[in-house]
Amino acid sequence: MASPTTTTSRRCNGLGGGHTWRRLLLVFLQLMVVLVPGVAHGEKISAIFMFGDSIVDPGNNNGLLTAAKANFPPYGLDFPGGVATGRFSNGKIFGDLFASKLGIKELLPPYLGVDLQLNDILSGVSFASGGSGYDPLTSKVLSARSSAEQLKLFHDYKEKLTALVGKEEMTRAISQAIFFTLMGTNDLMNNYFIVPLRKHEYDLPSYVDFLVSSAINFTMTLNGMGAKKIGFFGLPPLGCLPSQRTLGGGGGPSKECDPLKNKASELFNSKISKEIDRLNAERNVDGSRLFYIDIYYNFLDLVQNPVLYGFKEASKGCCGSTVFDSVVFIAYHKACPNHADYIFWDGYHPTEKAYNILVDKLIKQNIEYLM
Repeated sequence: MASPTTTTSRRCNGLGGGHTWRRLLLVFLQLMVVLVPGVAHGEKISAIFMFGDSIVDPGNNNGLLTAAKANFPPYGLDFPGGVATGRFSNGKIFGDLFASKLGIKELLPPYLGVDLQLNDILSGVSFASGGSGYDPLTSKVLSARSSAEQLKLFHDYKEKLTALVGKEEMTRAISQAIFFTLMGTNDLMNNYFIVPLRKHEYDLPSYVDFLVSSAINFTMTLNGMGAKKIGFFGLPPLGCLPSQRTLGGGGGPSKECDPLKNKASELFNSKISKEIDRLNAERNVDGSRLFYIDIYYNFLDLVQNPVLYGFKEASKGCCGSTVFDSVVFIAYHKACPNHADYIFWDGYHPTEKAYNILVDKLIKQNIEYLM
């Protein structure tokens, strides 16, 4: 059998011989070093893991008795095969797109309810549950898995991986992986503003302080379980979601975002980003790295300038715009015919097209942490 070098030389004669091919290869490698910082340092993200709510839940809720499900049409309309997998959108969601664009794999599967192969397990999964939050009370509103229960699933994952590949390999795989946590939306929307369970106990700044403390405890527990590189998503502009515009718009979607809910998002983001800076300063010696991912202003730019990004509708959802135009409440409903024009698929969740734009921007802004 011909060696790889010999085969390559024969195939490249049309390029002018071996010297030309070597020059092209050298240029290619130089470009890789410039364009992909991780290549220059020999770094490799081995796997990706997601914790959070419906934005990053690819189907973990399918087996739960909960209203927070999406394993039926019109969800999944543009997913490969047109299958409603439990992802809360018309197609791929955040976890899938991050995994794909970071070169790990095409889809990020749920940890539960699917037949995972060894490669799936090694390269990462999502533990997220639609309806979850940092506040333990939030998950009870929609019978979702709490943030603590998601950590228990991760513990179970580690034991399974250890049984398959041994403790040393498991530890190595976890330490080289990247972790993301994305929660808080349901805490404020479902547990404070819409159903005011916590509003009777806290004013808004006090409740945000409680959420920040809970979020930091979650993150530090995850770090203590072996996660070294953790990306922490801030909150989007909650007042710009169609369901929240409708609540403040006299029955129909308002063209303006709800300022109070946006203020709540900004307050949380400001406090959590400062806490992450503090933790990095304190824990820099153990090789851990936490980083804050600003989704707020990227999302705000999208909804304020939809035409620039190829959208025509920023205030309504393709499948409806109220608090009831989501999850089981729209099961088997027809979607709008021109859904490529919409930023939102339902009253809460973006379309795959919107996710794609956001992920591209977030990767570019955080490339130093992602490679």
